[in-house]
Amino acid sequence: MVNAEAIRLGVRTGLALGCTIPDTSHFDRKNYFYPDLPKGYQISQYDFPIAEHGQLAIDGAHPIGITRAHLEEDAAKNIHDADSNATLVDYNRSSTPLLEIVTEPDLRSPAEAKAFLQELQAILRAIRASEADMEKGYMRCDANVSLMPVDENNLPLQHTLNPKVEVKNMNSFRSVERALQYEIERQTVIYNEGKLASPETRGWDENKGVTVSQRSKETSADYRYFPEPDLPPLDLITIREEEKSHLPELPTAQRLRLMDEWGFTADDARFLVANDGWAEYAERVMGELGGWMEADDLENKKRGGDFLAERKTQLAKLATGWLTSKLAGLLAQQGKTIADVKIEAEDFAEFLHLIDQGKVNSANAQKLLALMLENGEDPSQIMEEHNLGQSDDPKLIEEVVTQLIIQNPPQAAQIKAGKVALIKWFVGAVMKSTEGRANPVQAEEEIRKQLGI
Repeated sequence: MVNAEAIRLGVRTGLALGCTIPDTSHFDRKNYFYPDLPKGYQISQYDFPIAEHGQLAIDGAHPIGITRAHLEEDAAKNIHDADSNATLVDYNRSSTPLLEIVTEPDLRSPAEAKAFLQELQAILRAIRASEADMEKGYMRCDANVSLMPVDENNLPLQHTLNPKVEVKNMNSFRSVERALQYEIERQTVIYNEGKLASPETRGWDENKGVTVSQRSKETSADYRYFPEPDLPPLDLITIREEEKSHLPELPTAQRLRLMDEWGFTADDARFLVANDGWAEYAERVMGELGGWMEADDLENKKRGGDFLAERKTQLAKLATGWLTSKLAGLLAQQGKTIADVKIEAEDFAEFLHLIDQGKVNSANAQKLLALMLENGEDPSQIMEEHNLGQSDDPKLIEEVVTQLIIQNPPQAAQIKAGKVALIKWFVGAVMKSTEGRANPVQAEEEIRKQLGI
């Protein structure tokens, strides 16, 4: 029987890739003898796939054509042991639904192939079609390499493709890039000898950093396709219309909106969109940050959106610095994701507002964030309980600076003699003495005042 959810997710993926979804589609039998499908054939699609003729553009680069996306049953997992020259076969995934996406020969470098896969992964996650983790085998890549001579403008000098070599067993974006680079170099040597590469399937050996020949390359005629007799044709009209109406915002559009609406940089937007849950959390935080700024406007002259618009770049930099660097770093250390975060968006926004107002300095803010992540409590409450707030008490700073100058006469003398850079050392000493609570700007002003410079 056909897996109904696989049909729906296949149609959704096709739409997200700009493909045409036909009214009907049907399955075929792909006949071959290999240990990964011991019944001797694979249920697949050949002349009536579930989606075809789409494209995927990567941040304004030339679009990559999508030839088709077809459903088929997965094969078993072959595990090749080069040392013992043996192959083990794991049948646990055999016959589960698989969507195979076939591209046009538009990819022109290993780096571009990697970028394409990363964008495809982001799309699959955005539409909830798959978690698409290559390391877990949820998304896999077979790459075909065919070299052609080009002119000085990088345009092909011939109209037919040279023999292609299919590379398998790549389980990460890095592996894809390395394997393709190796295979290009290997085939270049062959062509420079005046020969053509043999059409074959090769496996990537991650440890040795080489591709290894596995078997000769088949053609469609070798598979003797014929219609699958046990499965009726699929009627896709209703599913297609339903999925069209529910298609979410896609990664490219979301990145552009995050940059335009909130002022995030291209790199920050890419991180937020590529990592599930981060974009939604960041947008809630920014919205709440506007609310905190509006609440602090005692004259009640501006709305939160006005504050965000006036200081868009500055506030976006503040937010993403603490989100994508500090918070993401803490989560990575603990082996957690954004879904595990106990901090409400409103509390994280208040945390940013405290930093923006100068009520907590950077060093103590890092301590504050770690405590918030641990218990999810209100930042103001934690700041008071752990005495992390920044002190603006001029009397305290004056006393600390006076004491430090008395304790460090050589450094004080050097500053008076013109070695002004040492002031930063004194500021650091003030911060240490006050456990990070002193205002560093006020501390430097007091140091200059007492040293008469």
